[in-house]
Amino acid sequence: QVQVEESGGGLVLAGESLRLSCAVSGSFEAVSLMGWYRRSPGNERDLVATITFGGVTVYAPSAKGRFTVSGDFAKNTVDLQMNSLKTDDAAVYYCRIRAKLANRPFTDYWGQGTQVTVSS
Repeated sequence: QVQVEESGGGLVLAGESLRLSCAVSGSFEAVSLMGWYRRSPGNERDLVATITFGGVTVYAPSAKGRFTVSGDFAKNTVDLQMNSLKTDDAAVYYCRIRAKLANRPFTDYWGQGTQVTVSS
């Protein structure tokens, strides 16, 4: 099994910064991708940023230039540094991990989410 746990959410003022962290644990053989998604009320869960084992990063247009995703595939942790936060960034942020269990293909696992609230 794979356990995914996010931390670091909270309430900040517009313009401030926040850092989210995600830790993965369990009996898996490998992790190929880690990243962050978010869902605000009335919307679907959307990509924020991901990073692959090879170091390739993908950012949503709204995150480019303000957010930075960093992953440690040895420790199986992924962080999201969010700067210059806007009220539109308020959402529940979810950590996504693509991991492989023994005798199984790579599969996505998700955390429970952490709330980010941005006040004007």
